Amino acid sequence: MSTDNWITTVANLRQAGKPCVMVTVVEEKGSTPRNSGSKMVVTANRSFDSIGGGHLEHKAIKIARQMLAEGVGETRFERFSLGASLGQCCGGATSLLFEPVGQAPLHIALFGAGHVARALVPILASLPCRVRWIDSRDGEFPSQIPEGVDKVVTEFPVDEIDDMPAGSYYIVMTHNHQLDQELTERILRRDDFGYYGLIGSRTKRAKFEHRLRAKGFSDAVIDKMVCPLGLPMVKGKLPAEIAVSVAGEVIARYNANFGEQAESGDSSERKTKKANTNPIHQVA
Repeated sequence: MSTDNWITTVANLRQAGKPCVMVTVVEEKGSTPRNSGSKMVVTANRSFDSIGGGHLEHKAIKIARQMLAEGVGETRFERFSLGASLGQCCGGATSLLFEPVGQAPLHIALFGAGHVARALVPILASLPCRVRWIDSRDGEFPSQIPEGVDKVVTEFPVDEIDDMPAGSYYIVMTHNHQLDQELTERILRRDDFGYYGLIGSRTKRAKFEHRLRAKGFSDAVIDKMVCPLGLPMVKGKLPAEIAVSVAGEVIARYNANFGEQAESGDSSERKTKKANTNPIHQVA
């Protein structure tokens, strides 16, 4: 693929709002189908140009489409031996770089601008996500808001839930338990979220569960609420410790669907560890 061709292809896909993965031959040893610099662009249902065809290309397309399906945002580097394991007889070796292009960011709505939230937001801002940071108290926000974070000051924070796209993550840590309850009910009624974490103790969860059942919420829906939130192995209660724990849980959740990946060298399959979806971290 010439430089003009792949640039045009990627530009057209971006304009159409279609994410893709660009696959580039970055290293070659011995006899290989294509030289370094050869590129292929892969979408969920199409591929453009070629890195040599055969099983190598089939494997590369499979990896690229898996990355698209899982929403992977980072580049990936894989080495392949072009021998019997790939059904090819070139006898050489090649390395491929997989670069996601145009992946939609994860959307996170964070309610509350207290001390834990102020420690959490800079961490979330460093992740591949877009954060809406919502509170009614303008004075609780720091003077500097990180890039990628939208500060929202509103007297009606519950209404912000309706504007979030499907699959969004919600984190509720406000100063008001009644507001937490209202936010919880609105989030659970949507029932299209990727994650919902509520700060609080087991006692708080029990009270919320009782109220939610009284209002007709099923146990199946209530069980989707993560409270207490955070990684269970992080026991500290300092704001920074809680923030790291919550951020770790968010990362584990959006990485939870990672499946089979190609192993370096011989391209054998390996499993990634599934995220813990029932955290028990104690948060006050």
